[in-house]
Amino acid sequence: MRLSALSRLVRLSIARERRGAFFSAFGVAVGVGALVFFVGLGLGVGKVIRERIFPTDARLVDVVPPAVSLGSLLGGGKLDAEMVERLSALPGVEKVYRKMNVRVPAVSRYEGAFFGSRLRMGMEVLAVGVDPGLVSADVQLGEFKDPGPDKPIPAVISTRLLEIYNKTFAPARKLPQISPQMIVGFGFPVEFNRSYVAQTSGGPTTPTQAQVVGASDRGLLAGITIPLETAIRLNRASGVDADTFTGVTLVAHDPSQVSALVAAVKEMGLEIDDQERRLAENAGAAVTLTTSALALLSILICVLAAVNIAHALSASVRARAKEIGVMQAVGASRGDVRNIVLAEAGVVGLAGGAVGTAAALLLAFAINRLSSRYLPDFPFKPDSFFSFPWPVVLGGVGLGLFAALAGAYFPSRRAAATDPARTLAG
Repeated sequence: MRLSALSRLVRLSIARERRGAFFSAFGVAVGVGALVFFVGLGLGVGKVIRERIFPTDARLVDVVPPAVSLGSLLGGGKLDAEMVERLSALPGVEKVYRKMNVRVPAVSRYEGAFFGSRLRMGMEVLAVGVDPGLVSADVQLGEFKDPGPDKPIPAVISTRLLEIYNKTFAPARKLPQISPQMIVGFGFPVEFNRSYVAQTSGGPTTPTQAQVVGASDRGLLAGITIPLETAIRLNRASGVDADTFTGVTLVAHDPSQVSALVAAVKEMGLEIDDQERRLAENAGAAVTLTTSALALLSILICVLAAVNIAHALSASVRARAKEIGVMQAVGASRGDVRNIVLAEAGVVGLAGGAVGTAAALLLAFAINRLSSRYLPDFPFKPDSFFSFPWPVVLGGVGLGLFAALAGAYFPSRRAAATDPARTLAG
């Protein structure tokens, strides 16, 4: 049977059975639309978690000393200069960035102009010193190095901290929202070895000025990130440990080498700080679990749609038994009859899959527009809650086609097995 003849027969059959074809396509559209919608929602939320809330680099390994271990008590497992050299020599390590907390408390007391508003605040400040290379790509003002005593300390703030300020603290205090570019150059006083609530080291207080030089995803979330040499100088001036590091960030040549690096680091008596990675994985797992449950429900709807198509086509085959017998009597083969039934189901499935996918995209677009207009700003609020890569869109249409063809399999075989002599004889 030629394709033109097949398409004409399918068109006439669907036009005759418009109502049944509509309800069959509607069932497919509901299942496919729900599946595409929930998969897109899961992918979109997961993308926000990975890229904005807990941004992680697959090549980074954060090494920290063990909290309490026999090795540390005997002098091993310490992150001193010698240990850093050993970590640098591990196979697969491309770069090493050292970190050292400022081991004394600090406070900031500020009163003055703040981007068009008047600000008066007093707060505890956490500070960590890092090798300049870790945040140098985000430094927008001057050089990220120790300026020496009596000069402003260059400080990098966390972009996530800025997001939380803009979406929670600023609206509550009626303060202006600021961008990473606006905050560059802003200066504020900091007093090290001074605290409102914690015990100090007993050494002298070091008053100084800090100046924001950039914002980075790798900056300390609840504090400021300063040059490593500055942290060493401040610790030494306060009479606290200035020789061992708080942590070391290893950059692997390739993400595939990370597992081997982790094992080597643990053999050296050190630990891996993967708290943020675990938080991201746990949040992602919760989103995936919820999305999977909703996707499973959508697949069940598609299964029901396939059963409905099978039932409708079975009834159609029985009703058209004489018609099929006539076609076979004038030369239609069993394959031609089977192809007619499968083609009818395929058209219904493609239509249902395309309509369901389009409905999911339109609904996602509407939700994004409504959320941007009516939902209040909150930290890490995305521009879109959905992500629809092309495999998801094509997969939705393909699922509709597959469900329809699966439902039409047995009715098509039954139609092909029709005996024209017995059928026409009644």
